[in-house]
Amino acid sequence: MAKPNYSYEKRQKELAKKKKQEEKRKRKQASKGDATKEGQQRPE
Repeated sequence: MAKPNYSYEKRQKELAKKKKQEEKRKRKQASKGDATKEGQQRPE
């Protein structure tokens, strides 16, 4: 029986976590940008 490659699994988990954090950061930045645009349009 082949032994499991834990370092590969760990790397994949880290990459998935990093990707998820990056997507979350982009969503927050996008929503922050939308709020700023709305704020600029209201006073007009």
